[in-house]
Amino acid sequence: MMKRLAVILTIALLAIAATAQTHYKGTIAVGGKAGASFSKVNFNPSVQQTMEPGVTAGVAFRYIEEKNFGLIAELNMTQRGWKETYDDIDYKYSRKFTYLELPIMTHIYFGNQRVKGFFNLGPELNVMLGNSIKSNFAYQDAASLDYFLEDSRHIEQLAMEINNKLDYGICVGAGMEVGLNAKHSLLLEGRFYYGLTDVFPNHKTDIFSGSNSMSVTVTLGYFYRLK
Repeated sequence: MMKRLAVILTIALLAIAATAQTHYKGTIAVGGKAGASFSKVNFNPSVQQTMEPGVTAGVAFRYIEEKNFGLIAELNMTQRGWKETYDDIDYKYSRKFTYLELPIMTHIYFGNQRVKGFFNLGPELNVMLGNSIKSNFAYQDAASLDYFLEDSRHIEQLAMEINNKLDYGICVGAGMEVGLNAKHSLLLEGRFYYGLTDVFPNHKTDIFSGSNSMSVTVTLGYFYRLK
């Protein structure tokens, strides 16, 4: 249901922006952003975990043709993954995925020339460029360790091979833009991403029926107005 609702909302907002009548002098701006990401993988059955911190950075293109509505396209490098939690033992395990992401979003803004609030919403396409694991125990042989013999929990994901390097999903963000002058502005945005593709195999014979990514990013950005 959540996946269907996200797709419907995206299509609706894109349609509104595309069909709006033009009564506004359009603007074009380019810029960049950088910040922090916090992510997890939504396993089913569940895995004991917490948010994995990472970084995100990229470039952006913004086109505004209608007052209060526009479109934004970005090309970012973002880290996602998850961090396992263990009770009463000093085990550490985290897995990090590096993605090249392309979000294309409806941009809805309000305010004045100096200070604006905004919402961004749209689909996002991701390509995994690499993944890495950090652990202080032999995760490849976890089944032979006493802790995992006594604690009934899933360990298959620790060394599982990636099944899907292509991911797509929905992203929604909100923030504030401050105009420094007619050409330059700074932005602060918080954004949530919900992946619709499972990272690991999800066939009936596989351990996990779901393993989609979720992440929150907080970024500081800059735009330079070209037109």
